[in-house]
Amino acid sequence: MKATGVVRRIDELGRIVIPKEIRTTMRIREGENIEIFIDDNQNIVLKKYSAIKKLGDFAQSFTDAIYSFLKYNIIITDTDSVIAVSGPLKKELNGRDLSENMLAAIKRRENILETHTKPITITDNKSYEGTYIIHSIISNGDVVGLVIILSTEDNIGDTEEKIVQIASQFLAKYLEE
Repeated sequence: MKATGVVRRIDELGRIVIPKEIRTTMRIREGENIEIFIDDNQNIVLKKYSAIKKLGDFAQSFTDAIYSFLKYNIIITDTDSVIAVSGPLKKELNGRDLSENMLAAIKRRENILETHTKPITITDNKSYEGTYIIHSIISNGDVVGLVIILSTEDNIGDTEEKIVQIASQFLAKYLEE
């Protein structure tokens, strides 16, 4: 464990304030859920909660199944990073932190259909030219991630748009159960 040198007092309601510098570094935003653990040494550990991340292998199998049909890059994210990817961009994107553009799309609950070639920055490391669909995964009233289909060669159409909508709704329902 890494010491921060920050000491906080617990108030009469049992609350503690996480310093802004730590929230910024850890990409913790107002309204996000934090999971509380107690480790073997009786230390309290706070961790950002990600319902989508708990899907793990299921999310990867899900993207693999969609990719086998569409042959376009299919990406599932949580509110911070790429969770599962199938397609040519898998090695470049998997596990990477989302770009500010994607974080803004999550915050605004955006659903985007881009049928003309345009740049898209999914992670901070690179921008891609292509057509794409971005659809928010909304579970229990909160955006918990995104489903993205990205084609760097062909134009995306109505079929792909419906598949992204179905995928995001399926994942939302799966998380609510």
